[in-house]
Amino acid sequence: MDALKNPFSPGAGSPPPELAGRDQLIERARVLLHRVRAGRYEQSLMLVGLRGVGKTVLLNKIRAMAEELGYSIAMIEATEDRSLPELLVPVLRQILFQLDAMAGVSDKVKRGLRVLRSFVGAIKLKVAEVEVGIDIDPERGAADSGDLEADLAEMFVALGEAAQDRGRAVAVIVDELQYLSETEMSALILALHRIAQRQLPVVLVGAGLPQLVGLAGRSKSYAERLFTYADIGPLAPADAAEALRGPVRAQGVDFTDDALDAIFAVTLGYPYFLQEWGYQAWNLAETSPIDAEVVRRATAASIKKLDSSFFRVRFDRLTPREKDYLRALAELGPGAHRSGDIAQALGAKVQAVAPLRAGLIRKGMIYSPAHGDTAFTVPLFDEFMRRTMPQWKPAAR
Repeated sequence: MDALKNPFSPGAGSPPPELAGRDQLIERARVLLHRVRAGRYEQSLMLVGLRGVGKTVLLNKIRAMAEELGYSIAMIEATEDRSLPELLVPVLRQILFQLDAMAGVSDKVKRGLRVLRSFVGAIKLKVAEVEVGIDIDPERGAADSGDLEADLAEMFVALGEAAQDRGRAVAVIVDELQYLSETEMSALILALHRIAQRQLPVVLVGAGLPQLVGLAGRSKSYAERLFTYADIGPLAPADAAEALRGPVRAQGVDFTDDALDAIFAVTLGYPYFLQEWGYQAWNLAETSPIDAEVVRRATAASIKKLDSSFFRVRFDRLTPREKDYLRALAELGPGAHRSGDIAQALGAKVQAVAPLRAGLIRKGMIYSPAHGDTAFTVPLFDEFMRRTMPQWKPAAR
């Protein structure tokens, strides 16, 4: 097939040609955005799932929906090495200046800018782009205590009042939420609680790994009442088939049923992998329909590419001891395993490897689906670990 016409787009957050199997979630987001814009309260939305299920794709889709409805957008990606205020302040500043540029003077918007200046001063951000353009007097007594919970709540209320005064709504969209500290998550939840109490037009749409639910619950006991948690998993066989067949049929090409079955068997329906296998199969196929033999060769090509990129970038962030822990987890096979079994495979006590496990959870490599259980956050990573460390043996104790 002509590689220039390849419809598939494997990549981090790249929109697929066919967003199959997510209609209910998109409808839920549509209702949320319409209700908040109309001044009606609705629980904010959290997308929770493993790597490769398309959370970022969905966030970008929701962002586009919000923009079509006239929302102001604050979109950020949490990281391990930057604080929540450091990420939020530049986008909140941008929104407030956009509101200030609208026709007519708004005291609420002017106050929002002063509160932002207070917030920046209180948390002592040393980021050049934050300081530039906020050359105004702070709002004394507002968002200037230095306590993140109290100050972020006041900042969000001032933002919401400014947006409401201009007849606008604000969507705060945060990817990789699991990287927030408990203090930052607590502050974000409290800010949303204040927004809900005042029915201000601000909504949060977030996404993160499964440990996000526990992080929110530990931060504030009432978090479950503020959020709708959408569990984003792999696609069902019929939806996976549509994600592959729809784009190629638009170009007069098809997959055989056996080919689709073979792709599903190895990808388990994870959207990122479906895109990769579809991409490779298209490039390798010479005629339509794309059959199981082409998929067999596409599997070899896909695994080689994933091993050198998608899996490798995560593997290279690990210390030797962390690699050893993950290799022990992989040795036990697919799915979740008891922490005690992993320690036993390492020839160590549970208490001795607990810090390793905690560090790997913070890095987003593993999570705990149930108390005492451990599983990979990256689908098929167990197979990668066995390929990469084939001669692994637990260290002698």
